[in-house]
Amino acid sequence: MNRNMLIAGGGIAGMAAGFSVARAGWQTTVFEQAAEFSEVGAGVQLGPNVTRILQAWGLGDALKQVAAFPAGLHARSLATGEVLATLPLTDAVANYGAPYVTLHRADLHGLLLQAAAGEGVQVHSDAVVHRVFQTSDTVTFDVMQHDQLRQHTAPASLAADGVWSRLRQQLLGDGLPAFTGHIAYRALVAQADLPMHLRSQDVSVWMGSKAHVVSYPVRGGEYLNVVCLAEGRLLDDDANNLLALQTWNAKKSETQTLAELHHALRGACAPLTDLMSACSDWRLWPLCGRPAMQGAHEHVQDRVALVGDVAHPMLPYLAQGAGMAIEDASELALQLRDATAEDVPQRLQQFAQARWSRNARVQARAVRNGQIFHATGPMRMGRDMGLRLMGARLMDVPWLYRYCSA
Repeated sequence: MNRNMLIAGGGIAGMAAGFSVARAGWQTTVFEQAAEFSEVGAGVQLGPNVTRILQAWGLGDALKQVAAFPAGLHARSLATGEVLATLPLTDAVANYGAPYVTLHRADLHGLLLQAAAGEGVQVHSDAVVHRVFQTSDTVTFDVMQHDQLRQHTAPASLAADGVWSRLRQQLLGDGLPAFTGHIAYRALVAQADLPMHLRSQDVSVWMGSKAHVVSYPVRGGEYLNVVCLAEGRLLDDDANNLLALQTWNAKKSETQTLAELHHALRGACAPLTDLMSACSDWRLWPLCGRPAMQGAHEHVQDRVALVGDVAHPMLPYLAQGAGMAIEDASELALQLRDATAEDVPQRLQQFAQARWSRNARVQARAVRNGQIFHATGPMRMGRDMGLRLMGARLMDVPWLYRYCSA
């Protein structure tokens, strides 16, 4: 029985899906356009909805080796530094059966890559999937690898090639992602290089007007991940240039970046200003995305499933981009566990029906959180008062963290 699956994209979504589906008995092959995997990106946060899945996959011990386990999430005023409310993250195990962790994106990817290799997943680097073709029985990828065009055919495939997916354009034809008006400035600093009062093993969210900063430990707590998310605009040349939106960080000097950060965080309290000044080598990403999912068709087209950012790019204001990709992978394996090649279209439709509305809800909540984090005027005062009064009850998200696909 032919139970082969082709996967376009070897990022977190592709590797998680490749590993999960291989565990369900499928022979999976991943095509990644990068020549080699690198340390691109900074930190990720994984809530108990995600760590529960990693534990079920037998990756709990590996996660402990690279993750940090923050005790609390502190909502702070960017202007004064006041802690408005704290969500005790150590309660996640008691409340939801799994921990809340923070880690470097490359460490999460490496963990999944190693696990996938252990399940026999084949990974081809420097391999670009240019086109996808379908018949009633098969899917074919046109893959350019080492300057040679080859075709690969299987009964099932996944598009996991990121927010700028070529395959989504072919399958859905719904245009390119749009700039959201939000820019992320990211830095990583060794805790040993920070003065004692700036070191932290917790998550902090410093909320201001049209900007906020989040910081949390990664690499077992040895480094601090610092991200400033600000509302801004792109230069006209950048806004009209697809390549510029993907590599825009390379066009900014340190002086330009620091000037933009200073403007975004004007009026910030001294501890936050000190923390930002202690960081260097800032990397920039203009955040591009799509509206929340409108239906199951955005997850599946016949024998091709769209997963992760291909289907549902997330603003980072709920810290669930990687999490939803891993949830997708878990649900895929559940649906395909005992499937035959003939079952694939029906089983993928079941996957789409199980996932699209949750992903849409998380996308919408992330947008709403961004509005709250960046509130101005009366809305900002209401936000701060609500946090002071309701504390953890306002910050907890039970409907998100209780998710279980099995």
